[in-house]
Amino acid sequence: MYLLIFAFSTVVFSNVFNTAIIKLTWHMKNLFSLLCFLCITVSLHAQGMWLPLLLEKQNEKEMKSLGLKLSADDIYSPANPSIKDAICQFDGGCTGEMISPEGLLLTNYHCGSSAIQKLSTLENNYLENGHWAKDRASELPAEGVTALFVSRMEDVTIVALQGVTENMSERDRQSQIDKNIASLKFSTKKEKWEDVDVRPFYTGNQYYLFVTQTFKDVRFVGTPPSSIGKFGSDTDNWVWPRHTGDFSIFRVYADKDNHPATYSKDNLPYRPRHFLPISLDGADEGDFTMVYGFPGRTDEYLTEAGVRQAGEVLDPAKVSIRDRALKIMDDFMRKDPAVKIAYVSRYASIANGWKKWLGEMQGLKTYKALEKKQAYEAEFSTRIQQNPEWNTRWKNLLPRLRQLYQDIEPYALARDYYMETCLRNNEILATAANLNTWITSYDAKSEYVFTGKLEAIKATMEGFYKNYHPEVDKVVLAAMLEMFAANTKAEWGADDVKEMAKAAGGYSKLANKLIENSIIANREKFMTLLSTQKSAEIYQVLKNDPAYTFWGILQGYYAGQVQPKLQELQPQINLLQRQYMAAQLEIFKEKRNFPDANSTLRITYGKIKGFSPRDAMQYEYQTDLDGVMEKYIPGDYEFDVPKKLIELWKAKDYGQYATTDGRLPVACIGTNHTTGGNSGSPALDGNGNLIGLNFDRVWEGTMSDLNYDPAICRNIMVDARYILFIVDKFGGAGYLLHEMKLVKGKKRKRH
Repeated sequence: MYLLIFAFSTVVFSNVFNTAIIKLTWHMKNLFSLLCFLCITVSLHAQGMWLPLLLEKQNEKEMKSLGLKLSADDIYSPANPSIKDAICQFDGGCTGEMISPEGLLLTNYHCGSSAIQKLSTLENNYLENGHWAKDRASELPAEGVTALFVSRMEDVTIVALQGVTENMSERDRQSQIDKNIASLKFSTKKEKWEDVDVRPFYTGNQYYLFVTQTFKDVRFVGTPPSSIGKFGSDTDNWVWPRHTGDFSIFRVYADKDNHPATYSKDNLPYRPRHFLPISLDGADEGDFTMVYGFPGRTDEYLTEAGVRQAGEVLDPAKVSIRDRALKIMDDFMRKDPAVKIAYVSRYASIANGWKKWLGEMQGLKTYKALEKKQAYEAEFSTRIQQNPEWNTRWKNLLPRLRQLYQDIEPYALARDYYMETCLRNNEILATAANLNTWITSYDAKSEYVFTGKLEAIKATMEGFYKNYHPEVDKVVLAAMLEMFAANTKAEWGADDVKEMAKAAGGYSKLANKLIENSIIANREKFMTLLSTQKSAEIYQVLKNDPAYTFWGILQGYYAGQVQPKLQELQPQINLLQRQYMAAQLEIFKEKRNFPDANSTLRITYGKIKGFSPRDAMQYEYQTDLDGVMEKYIPGDYEFDVPKKLIELWKAKDYGQYATTDGRLPVACIGTNHTTGGNSGSPALDGNGNLIGLNFDRVWEGTMSDLNYDPAICRNIMVDARYILFIVDKFGGAGYLLHEMKLVKGKKRKRH
């Protein structure tokens, strides 16, 4: 009976059943999308890069629930001393902080390495061997290094967008904004030693004004040797567990009135309105922590199409190019100490992006970033469909963006191949490109323009020759030209490069020919030319230089066929991305949307916390000196350890910097949302005490610039106790601690 009924039901209701299954599947997909969207919303709830002046309104309550003991006014105040007065942008791209009332500045080893390298020689290799000034008179001027402090910030959106309408072209819109900003800068009240800057936020939907002061007399105080400051080098870069003492110390000097001034022997140590006490207690798992600094750039609101292009097209191309260049440089550096010191900073810079993109590619795939973006965009589309006004304004936003990303992809890929092979990873063509503006400025009727830049060119080129090794550049250039020819369209320069390589007898011989016959690659010939010849002769020689003319050919293809399409399509993407950002702010009012990083002062906060990167693997939140010794490989380029550090470890001579169980902490990780530019940022506890120095992210979480996931994204910090230990016990510069404020009991001392 039941079988007959079942059979009858199967026949009669099969269509209904199939329809139900289809509907159920559709609803399940939408339910999954909604759950993914909710997960995204929750994950972005605490994480973010928040504007300090909005903390009281947006974040203070949540921060206190996580363990903050201070008020928002303690963190940022334009009128009263606050933590923001201890934070500076160091050398234009990193963060630094005041750790004494006498201008002592703490930042990363890798942030200070460029300045320290310029001060180093083979006889006094401060990067390799470390260095500590014995007193203030011995502190070395770091020429060109700056420390920028923010005096105050203001929301100036209404004024910046005054007169801007939706019907304006992008050019007219930007022209109106530029006029408004110029007026703002002129009318803003400031001191004569201060500057005014106005930056766009939320993809140009809001604007904020910053009043700043920039100190130009910054002096090198000390750094540990590279075997500590860069322990693990490129193998450990972007990796946890980490055992790197990535810090260096400088001092900011001011004039007699405590205002910014260029270098003078009469300048005095800067007296900041606030400096950071340093905790001797550190932090435990689950403790609140915040990172204060100048994060560089993120694209958290990029569409699925944009993220897909970055992770599946552009990142792989850049990784393959840099992988080849790095292997060549590494081989030369291991064989020749002179090459090593000359290329260490350059190598690190190139490797940093290479490894970051590798992690980003893997993270986006492993943690289903594209699926999350799809779910978010599905919810976005659902909401606008339910609102007639929104639907009219924004229903075509995402489809148009998807199409534009498809249109721009071949040109974006060609751009990256040109930039990476012709400019970023070889030196001779990059230098020729840098000289182009000066060379083309020559005019027989106004030679003074050309000759007026002569001394600056000499100084720039002296800096170039100091670290230039043609034998290295020849091999790198050959590899770069081969990759360019193999991966660029024939009509965009690939055929020309192939033909020139064939005529020369191969890519190696072509590279040798270009460099050996180029006066730009020869210091003696280049400087003699500039010192002995008239402007007309200099111009003629450089205009016909083989390296310069070769770069000109490739630049011609790029400027003529690739760049115009980028200039046509990218503004369209920017326009729609701005509209998409505005739509998100209006549609998802339940979210607190932080603005993407743009090298302005921000706060990010979270907790000290370990993580599990994959099945059956769990990382703890802290490393110690025992781990350094476990990695130690005598004589190794990356994992050697100084003899004195070994002796201190064997004797367990850690002083007051040890934990209660006798360990010496080295590094820790937390859930703070950081990026490039946060290097050197202070990691603070709930009382505003320095507990660590931010210097990296875990490899599994480098996707955080595009897709922050609190389950996997972690920032890496040098433990403040390890910094103090290295300065005091290892470096013998304990006198510096006398001007610091060391605190115990996780309490904050006001001053």
